[in-house]
Amino acid sequence: MTIQGIVFLVLFLAVLAVFGLIVRLLYRILRAAKPENRFDRWGDRIKAVLVYVCAQARVLAKPAGLGHFVIFWGFIFITIGTLDHMLGQVIPGFGLERIVGRRLGSAFILLQDVFGILVIGALAVAAVRRFVQKPERLKIDDPAAPRQAALILALIFVLILFMYGLKGTEILEGSARLTKTNAPVSFSVAEMMRGWHMNVPLANDVFSWGHNLVIFFFLLFIPFSKHIHILGAIPNVFFRNLGRPGSLSHMNFEDESAEKFGVSELGDFTWKQTMDLCACTECGRCQVACPAHATQKPLSPFRVIHRLRAQLMRDKGGLLAKGSDVLKPAPLIPETVSEDEIWACTTCGACMQECPTFIEHVQKIVDLRRFLVLTESRFPAEIQPVFKNMEVNYNPWAIGYSSRADWAAGLGVPLASEKRSFDVLFWVGCSGSFDQRAQKVSRSVVRLMQMAGIDFAILGTEEMCCGETARRMGNEYLAQTQIQANIETLKKYKFNRIVTACPHGLNTFLVEYPQFGLSVPVVHHSEFLLGLLSKDALKARRIETLRGAYHDSCYLGRYNGVIREPRALLSRAARHVAEFGRRGRSSFCCGAGGGRMWMEETLGSRINEDRARELLGLGVDHVFTACPFCLTMFEDALKTLGREDVHALDIAEVLLEACSQ
Repeated sequence: MTIQGIVFLVLFLAVLAVFGLIVRLLYRILRAAKPENRFDRWGDRIKAVLVYVCAQARVLAKPAGLGHFVIFWGFIFITIGTLDHMLGQVIPGFGLERIVGRRLGSAFILLQDVFGILVIGALAVAAVRRFVQKPERLKIDDPAAPRQAALILALIFVLILFMYGLKGTEILEGSARLTKTNAPVSFSVAEMMRGWHMNVPLANDVFSWGHNLVIFFFLLFIPFSKHIHILGAIPNVFFRNLGRPGSLSHMNFEDESAEKFGVSELGDFTWKQTMDLCACTECGRCQVACPAHATQKPLSPFRVIHRLRAQLMRDKGGLLAKGSDVLKPAPLIPETVSEDEIWACTTCGACMQECPTFIEHVQKIVDLRRFLVLTESRFPAEIQPVFKNMEVNYNPWAIGYSSRADWAAGLGVPLASEKRSFDVLFWVGCSGSFDQRAQKVSRSVVRLMQMAGIDFAILGTEEMCCGETARRMGNEYLAQTQIQANIETLKKYKFNRIVTACPHGLNTFLVEYPQFGLSVPVVHHSEFLLGLLSKDALKARRIETLRGAYHDSCYLGRYNGVIREPRALLSRAARHVAEFGRRGRSSFCCGAGGGRMWMEETLGSRINEDRARELLGLGVDHVFTACPFCLTMFEDALKTLGREDVHALDIAEVLLEACSQ
């Protein structure tokens, strides 16, 4: 080994040791966080890494993602070439082809050579977008973030220049492993350098050391920069939530050691929630998708994660300290996340749907709400009567629970207490029971079931709020009280499945009631009614005069994947069904989720009016919904906008009319 090789080896081992200590520090921070089981279904987790990391599936969902794809794979091939070169400095005569064979080694060299040019092009596009075009999704309130981005882009560019300079000088020195076939770009660089009349061996050393020093800098800088996602993204994808995205964690109120409920400081997060902070690529896709941010609310999921990560880096010592060295942890509210941000969230999940590294924003927001509600008793004033009504009347409205089945008067709807055993339990929900507009939907569903000869029943006054609203508003204790009471009621009867016209109830029964020991088949009324049509239990004639657009409810489409069924049903009942630009899993929220249905929208513009304006641009006279919250929000928005000539209809109402012709 040459003296230069020895110096390089010593420096490389030193840098590697420091990098190892940094990674160990991050690992200790994760170990210090609260436990969470994410070690199941290893096959599915490995598949997720292949699909979402290697194939960059979510990244490529947007046109701008192509540049990241190129930079990602370019960096992979450049790294392989870097390791090949470094080992060659330590072990004279070493070459990648000795391990993988001449053909595969030559293929790697070609990929590295070609991707270098592609990466330079991608870097140029990225620089123009970030610093010239400045799209909304890249805007952030941290002035250091753009500087870090510029530094990283510049260093990658310099790294590639050094790579081509290194290869070019190797060619000038007569390298046999680099040919015009496997290194066409490097050969062009070598021809250009040939006329420089330089000291080739010295230039080779300069390019070699320059390349190595940039790599060393990356290893030491990345863990403390926005590019920490290079370390956090892959494990974060691996440990992603493999269940339905609409679930929230279960809180144990029987834990006598608990001093508080919810999250108020970094140490209250689980290790996966902490890992989320290290996985953010700061791509801003969550920010653009967020309905609160789109309507000028203070909330940006992107900025919340960025600020939480910054606090993690500042407070890392305190998180690991023990004994007398323990410092009082910095509170997250309002220093890092403001209450306006926390309560602006509709829990629509659009941020999580867009995130390429599967960060789980909604759970963090709800955990912060849990602390404010359960520990601090601090929440917006308009929520107080909602909680009180749920406690007293088992619904958010100030209406006595004894009138819960009044909507069904004169329809001959059987009660579960009368039948005891039946095929379908129609879970009406609070909106369907008490909201005058949603009651029409409940009556439509009942009449369709009767027309199809379905053996069904309702719980009537035995039905309580499913707990979804209280849970997402942070009142986990109240939610659990409602959930457990409903479970005891449901256990009294024999039925095969639950049908509900409320996506929020659907989501709660599907993903949250199993946390409390009840797993029953649950279907949305769009799925159920489409099944009746398919079996000819219902016969519909298309209404030729009906033209409308279908709006995907967040809790139906994004959270539970019910996208095709409402459209298939409408295609058999309406003449023309238009599509929103933002639809399916990428639909735009109506603004009612996460308890926002019961809160005033005083900041920015109104989310439902934003969505209604999008509807009006489609030139239709109806909007079709499959959620009572969405139905109410559209009707309110259209009235405010002075467009009461455009009507909102639930799909059950459309189908009933089509079946009654």
